[in-house]
Amino acid sequence: MRCGIVGVGLLGPGLPGWAASQAVLTGEAPWEPGPVALPPPAALPPTERRRTSAAVRLALAVAAEASAASGLAPESLETVFASSNGDGAVVGSILEALSTPGGAISPTQFHNSVHNAAAGYWGIAVGSMRPSVSLGGYDDSFPAGLLQAVAAVVARRVPVLFCCYDAPLTAPLDARRMTEGVFGVGFVLVPEDAPVALSVEMADRAEPASAGALGPLMAGNPAARALPLLQALAAGRAERIGLPLLDGGAVVLGVEPGLS
Repeated sequence: MRCGIVGVGLLGPGLPGWAASQAVLTGEAPWEPGPVALPPPAALPPTERRRTSAAVRLALAVAAEASAASGLAPESLETVFASSNGDGAVVGSILEALSTPGGAISPTQFHNSVHNAAAGYWGIAVGSMRPSVSLGGYDDSFPAGLLQAVAAVVARRVPVLFCCYDAPLTAPLDARRMTEGVFGVGFVLVPEDAPVALSVEMADRAEPASAGALGPLMAGNPAARALPLLQALAAGRAERIGLPLLDGGAVVLGVEPGLS
């Protein structure tokens, strides 16, 4: 399957946006991880904005950056949102309330706990009525989500916003599922010719892609498996990127330059 990329969004430790992270992604500047500022979603009405969690703000930040870069109307985009942990902090607080005698669950916390919360907030923010898919695939959430998004582009000849994001769980869940830092990435994919072409195919096996100096970030956050693709895009180089899957097989990405 083949499509074009016309917009990219990025947010993670030491990666404060797609344009601002170019030098780090290409290796021209050292990676210096640090705290990530999660901006409140300006497009949401104030009441909804106050209800957003950190995970939702992460997802909407990269979705908005990718959408703006694409030049396409955000409400015209179909969406695919993928996350391994979903909103783990919210789920953790609900479980804590359920385990406490007399504990009450906040209605806001409940509606933030569902896996499509980020997609729902995005739809409200941009006024979208377009189809949307939210999925989780454990450590394979990035390749699974990208495969879903590219399939939609190819099958229906429509532009699709793909957003993948993950944030740490809270104690005691983090002892069972460790996630390092927050990381989110967004791509706007189109069926037409674009400055960069992306192909996606299934394979029996593939050598796992490396992220170089950013390897620790890639290893610690499932959404950061996008890093080799981001590095190829930032460098404007052609590359084949292998993403082995947990159940065997692999997704192989082919990049043809050159978005910068």
